Amino acid sequence: MSSKIPVMSARERTPLDPSITPAQINHLVESFYGKVRQHETLGTIFLREMGEDWGPHLHKMKHFWASVLLKTGSYKGKPVPAHARIQGVTTENFHEWMDLFEEEVYAIFSPEAAPLLLATAQRIAQSLWLAMFADPFATPPAKFGSRAA
Repeated sequence: MSSKIPVMSARERTPLDPSITPAQINHLVESFYGKVRQHETLGTIFLREMGEDWGPHLHKMKHFWASVLLKTGSYKGKPVPAHARIQGVTTENFHEWMDLFEEEVYAIFSPEAAPLLLATAQRIAQSLWLAMFADPFATPPAKFGSRAA
């Protein structure tokens, strides 16, 4: 399984921000999930769902984020049903995920790209949260924003 992200030609895609590269996406996925794996709460949830071999999930996430950020079209999964079946996740777990994700995004991406990426991730997190909790009257995970842009 190759860890390289296939990217369509520049005229066939419009990335979220021109500074975002496949290498940055690979770095984000590897470093973020490395921190998730070590996290007291999130690590347990992910380990229960994926087992010891995180390789296939990381591969899938690289394609997911490449599709979202670079418009590669390389992701072919269905994240909402996959997340909806996970048991024992709380709103607090979403906040923990978002805090780790925000930290990695600001460490890897330009100051111009980071807020765009986080706004996109926020929409995705809220969609997944709604699918998992199915309560439109509850409060979804808070916005990113603990750091100044």
